[in-house]
Amino acid sequence: MPVAVVSGALANKAFNGGEAWVRLSWALGLERLGFETHFVETIGAEAPAEARDCFRAAVGRFGLAGRARLLEHGDRAGDRELGELVGSADLLVNVSGHLTAPEVLGAPRVSVYVDLDPGFTQVWHLDEGLSFSIPPHDRYVTVGTNVGTAGCSIPDCGLDWIPTLPPVLLGEWPSAPVPGGPLRYTTVTSWRGPYGAVEIGGRRLDLKHHQFRGCVELPERAPEQRFELALDIDPADEADLGALRRHGWAVADPREVAGTPERFRDYVSGSGAEFSVAQGAYTATASGWFSDRTAAYLASGRPALVQDTGLGRRLPLGEGLVAFSTLEEAARAARSIAGARDEHGAAARAFAEEHLDSDVVLGRLLERIGLG
Repeated sequence: MPVAVVSGALANKAFNGGEAWVRLSWALGLERLGFETHFVETIGAEAPAEARDCFRAAVGRFGLAGRARLLEHGDRAGDRELGELVGSADLLVNVSGHLTAPEVLGAPRVSVYVDLDPGFTQVWHLDEGLSFSIPPHDRYVTVGTNVGTAGCSIPDCGLDWIPTLPPVLLGEWPSAPVPGGPLRYTTVTSWRGPYGAVEIGGRRLDLKHHQFRGCVELPERAPEQRFELALDIDPADEADLGALRRHGWAVADPREVAGTPERFRDYVSGSGAEFSVAQGAYTATASGWFSDRTAAYLASGRPALVQDTGLGRRLPLGEGLVAFSTLEEAARAARSIAGARDEHGAAARAFAEEHLDSDVVLGRLLERIGLG
C-alpha cells in the first residue's frame, strides 16, 4: 500500500473548524484512494494545551489518531521520527509549506507544495526582505486556478503551478433542501485576517475587510433576505462592527458556531446559502482562487454567491455558484437565488459532485504528478 504524509496546521489553527476540514480533506481523500495516510504537524513548546486538545479531537474523530503526530519544534526525537516517516512515504502533501526542513522535503518519492493563498505566497517568496520562501518541492499546486496563465497578474516565481480545486469528502457533507422563508446568507470569516496588503503589478491590493466595507449595504439592497457573518473581528474594529449591524448584518461568534469540524458543518448546512467576498489579491489579479469554505457550502447543496476571482475562465457559473463584482450585482443575484432556491441548491450539489469530489480532484492531481 502506498504511503502518504499530509502536513498542515490543525493545532496551530485551533477552534477553526473550517481550517481543520481543509487539511483533513486532503488526508482522508488520499486514504479513500488507497493510501496509508499519516498526518503531521509541528508546534511550539509554548502552545496552549487547548490547541493540542483540538488536534487530538480532530484526528480522533476521523480515525487518524494512530497515524497522526503533533511534534514540538526542536525535539530531536520528534525530528528523527518525522524524518523516518517522511522518508518512507511515496507522497508528501505540504499544505501551505508547513514543513520547511530541506532534509525532510527531499525524503519522499514525491513532495507537493499546496498553495492556499495565491498572490500572497508568490509575492512573499519574491520579497528578499522577508524570511518566507517557497522551499524546493517536486511539484507545486495552487487553488489559484489561473496562476501561471495569461490574464492572471500573479507572478509564477519561475515555478510550474498545477491548478487544483479544494477536495471535498462528499459523504461527510450530506445535501438537504434549502430551508424556506427568507433566505439566510452566511459565511465564516475573519475581518482582517493574518496578512498585510501586498503589491502586485504596481498596485497595492485591498484586503478582505475593504471588500466587506464595499458590500456593507447589501442587506438593505436585498431586504427580503437575511445576511449573517460568523465573524472573527478585533474589538479595535468596533466602528466597522457597528456599521455592519446598522446596515442589517447579524454577527455570530465563529468559535461558538464553527469552532470544530462538526460545528462548522452544522453551521453551513443550517444556512440557506453563502455570501462572501475575497481578498483583493485574489480578485484584482484574476487568480481563479476557489475557497474551501465555498466548496463546503456547495457540497451541502447550498448556493454560493461569491466575489469574482476569475473562476469563470475554467468553471461554469450562474447556477449554484454565482459570482459578482459590484454591490448591485450582488444584490440582484441574492434576490434571484432566493427566488429559485431549489434549483440553485440542486445545482450547487451537482457542481460539487462533478468538480469538487475528493476522488475526482485528488485522482486528477495524482495523475498530474505521476502517482495516478
